[in-house]
Amino acid sequence: MSNSISEILLSIGAVKINTDEKFTWASGILSPIYCDNRKIIGFPEKRAQMVEAFVASIKEHFPEVEVIAGTATAGIPHAAFIAQEMMLPMVYVRGEKKAHGAGKQIEGCEVDGKKTVVIEDLLSTGGSSLKAVNALKESGAEVLGVSAIFSYELQKLKDSFGAKSLEYYTLTNLDELLEESKKSNAISKEQVEVVKAFRDSL
Repeated sequence: MSNSISEILLSIGAVKINTDEKFTWASGILSPIYCDNRKIIGFPEKRAQMVEAFVASIKEHFPEVEVIAGTATAGIPHAAFIAQEMMLPMVYVRGEKKAHGAGKQIEGCEVDGKKTVVIEDLLSTGGSSLKAVNALKESGAEVLGVSAIFSYELQKLKDSFGAKSLEYYTLTNLDELLEESKKSNAISKEQVEVVKAFRDSL
């Protein structure tokens, strides 16, 4: 399934490479690659494949899940599709508490005492995911782990999740994406080497 997910991302133009004018990630890192998984919501058939893969992964790794939690904003649509398919309650988690209204950071159902899985579109350093996890735990949720479409597999991600004893699973990752790109010639060999060197430098 992982190779087909990589194929989907490449086919819809979600993967951008620019070795001259680099992309700025949310973490502030300048990167030659950017994977825009938001694009998948505009392709119904491929979106359905993605949801199917998510559900299979969650059932395998987190079978006791009771609540699906999407990170704002990119994780929200995926969480909604997954929650609907699994007929589970859903919440979404803001990066910060609202400055107005009820001042909530978590919207949706009650999470206190609930076994919860966090849905992300992408994992880079893991910072935004861990903020969502912390917010859920502060509200009493039992966070089982994080499920995401894609990971750059940075060492910082592995270290930060390891330090929290938190599990994460992705539908595909950078190595699988680059391997798939070789088959379709979506990315040049030179670009592949630049991206690998970038990842290994972090």
